[in-house]
Amino acid sequence: MAVHFSVDRRYLVLNYIMVKGSDAMSARVSRLAIMLFGLPFSPLSAADISKLIADHIRAPDENVGLLITPNIQHIALMRTNEEFRRACEQAEILTCDGFPLYYYGRCRGLPLPGRVTGREITEDLMSMPSALRKHRIFAVVDSERTGKAVVEWARAHGLDDRFSFYVPAVGFENDPTEARHLARLIRDHATSLLFMGVGAPRSELFVSRYKDDLPPCWALCIGQSLIVALGLLPKPPVLVQRLNLEWLWRIALEPRRLAKRYVWALSEFLIALFKDLSRVG
Repeated sequence: MAVHFSVDRRYLVLNYIMVKGSDAMSARVSRLAIMLFGLPFSPLSAADISKLIADHIRAPDENVGLLITPNIQHIALMRTNEEFRRACEQAEILTCDGFPLYYYGRCRGLPLPGRVTGREITEDLMSMPSALRKHRIFAVVDSERTGKAVVEWARAHGLDDRFSFYVPAVGFENDPTEARHLARLIRDHATSLLFMGVGAPRSELFVSRYKDDLPPCWALCIGQSLIVALGLLPKPPVLVQRLNLEWLWRIALEPRRLAKRYVWALSEFLIALFKDLSRVG
């Protein structure tokens, strides 16, 4: 049975289609949603998205279903990298990972479901290994250490015969030979669920550039979420999560790598915010 839910307001577009049955939900649920920074954000919760991905094997005519979970760095990159913006515009599911995005949307009166982080989606999927047995899973990871950890997780849950991983060379997204090699590995594995765990903008640019070479699959650009879910990077304490201070936690863990990046991202995000306000106001 299909339920169609449509709401027309200024600054809001919803075309929410949910199909319940053997596949639980149709993958077509998420293309048009809540407009923010000129992008269509999904009205679905992390649990809904995880169930949709776990239950739905994409058909050949559906191609790649790209999921991106923007934070302020993504919004900053969209201001300075037009190709990255186009990749985000092509995403089938966009969620508000960063709390500044979420609170800005709430201040705009938009009915966002809450913060929906890549870590939540990743952890939800990993908590339902039996549902993942219908998938063929491929993980693009940052290191052999991460690869070995995710292989151990797959083996422990009886998924090792349906799982593969690859550690691409640094700068792979700009190396056609390496990128095509990776796309071929993903295709030859008959991948239906792809974890891109090498961060923005590399993950998003690779999927966008080589989507025609990839099999019909869910492609989840989830940054360090896989590393955290595997316990290789400490998870923020509950109080830090409740106060929405995960960004400060990450800076404390990697100050040299992240401090300047966050200062730059925040300044670019504020510029983007004021431009978005001028566009809708």
